[in-house]
Formats: sequence, C-alpha cells, structure tokens
Amino acid sequence: MAGTTSKYIVLFDGVCNLCNGTVQFVLKRDKKKKFLFGSLQGKTGQEYLRKYRLPTDQYYSFMLIEGNVLYTRSTGVLRLLKHLGGLWQLLYVFIAVPTVIRDGIYRLIANNRYKWFGKKDQCRVPTPEERDRFLE
Repeated sequence: MAGTTSKYIVLFDGVCNLCNGTVQFVLKRDKKKKFLFGSLQGKTGQEYLRKYRLPTDQYYSFMLIEGNVLYTRSTGVLRLLKHLGGLWQLLYVFIAVPTVIRDGIYRLIANNRYKWFGKKDQCRVPTPEERDRFLE
C-alpha cells in the first residue's frame, strides 16, 4: 500500500465482467495515469478492506480511494468520472441526486451484475503494458 498516495486507487470485483469493463474504460481514457487498480480479491484489495473495516469476502461495491478517504458505490463512480476529466467529469452533476436514490440504482446493477454481464473464473490479469497500473 506504500507509495500510492499521489494516485487514485480503484478497487473492483476482479471476476465481474462489468467491473473489468469499467477498468478497461478507465485505462483507455486515463492518459495522465492518475488511477491505480486492484481487485478486491487480491492482496492489496484485502488490505484495504481490512483497513476500512469492511468484509473481506463480499465484493459488492466499487471503491475509490483518494488519499485516506474511501468512496463506495455511486459516490465512488461519480468521483472517478470527475477525476477522469474531459466530458466524463460533467456526469459529476449527478452527485446532487440524493445518495439513497443513486445507491438504489447502483445496488440494482451490482446485485444483478453477474446475471446481466457475466463472470470470469478468475481475476483479470493485466497486460505487460498495464502491469505498473495494477496493485498486487
């Protein structure tokens, strides 16, 4: 976990096709390489789950860490888009929607993500070009 304070850390469900698609989406658009990625099932993901006193065996939420602040669910996604920049940051306007509504929609998608988008047998393996962007 050391040496990652100047970057944004994205923790995701490593076997979820939707989550992996989101990582690919960010990698493609993150020209300044502001984001680092780690699967919730991996060593670093598990360390962060323990640090923030979250279950280490449930991977229900997208997580964004900025400094020492953890953002989950829809707030994490919206903050990621804000930091991604470009036209994507305009979607941050939805932060004004009450969290209960945003997270309700988020939970609907999260609870059905395997059924709707599928699931891998194992976590995604980064390509050699991406390796420096992924945490253990």
